[in-house]
Order: sequence, then structure tokens, then C-alpha cells
Amino acid sequence: MTYRITFVCTGNICRSPMAEHVVRRHFAEEGLDVEVDSSGTDGWHVGDPADHRTVRTLSRHGYTSAHTARRFSPSWFARYDLVVALDQGHAKALRSLASTPEEREKIRLLRSFDPQAADLDVPDPYYGGDADFEECLELIEAAVPGILAEVRGA
Repeated sequence: MTYRITFVCTGNICRSPMAEHVVRRHFAEEGLDVEVDSSGTDGWHVGDPADHRTVRTLSRHGYTSAHTARRFSPSWFARYDLVVALDQGHAKALRSLASTPEEREKIRLLRSFDPQAADLDVPDPYYGGDADFEECLELIEAAVPGILAEVRGA
């Protein structure tokens, strides 16, 4: 049975699509049967592509970037095995949408998969420059081994 994971940030144009494409490639390289996508807690950018700086950063590092923003729906909890928030604000918003303890248990912070992480938030690069998008990518990539381990153990 296919394991399903979604990454969630605010508008689904910077952090969560970046995480989606990074993690999707690593799952494919490992030959794992995992469906990966992303969404946002808010609907400001629904239908938009990923931010051009996200696309540029992903491209520089050899990742794909095709994306259309969407908003997380509470009904999706039933579909996913793991709902990964990019910061504590997203996790709080997702917990408020969850209607059962089982749904709340599916919510994890991305950086919680990185044993070296002191701060569990991935900073929003939207108001920054290229360096902020590069930092975002580095933080996401640091969590990949832990995410792979989590999925392998499921």
C-alpha cells in the first residue's frame, strides 16, 4: 500500500513545494512507494506556481519544481499517513483542523526529523533573498534521512 505524505506551509509557494520536490526525489532514489505532495494553511496563492526563487533554488540543485499551489483541507487527514508542517504556526493551524486524536498524531514538524535541529521552524524565505531560499533547502535536506527512516519504519 502506498504511503502518503504532504508538506504544509503558509501559502504553498516556497517551503512546502521545496520540501515536496526534495523528499519526492529521495524516495524515488530509494525505490520507496510513497506519494508526496504539498499544500498551504491559507488560500492566498491557490492555483499559482511555486515562487520563482523556489524554482530557481530547486533547479540549481537538480530538483524538479512543477507545482500548483493549493490549500490544505481537513478532509485530507484521512488520505495521508503523515502531515508535515514547516513551522510551529503551521502545526498549530493543522491541529485546529484535526477532528480526532488520530488526525493530530499524523502532524509532525519537518525539523523534528533532523536530530541536529535546535530550532524546529524552517524560516519563511518569502521576504528574503537567494540566501534565505538556500538556507530553507539546507534545512529540508537535513531532515531527509529522518523522514526516510520514519517511512521505512511504517
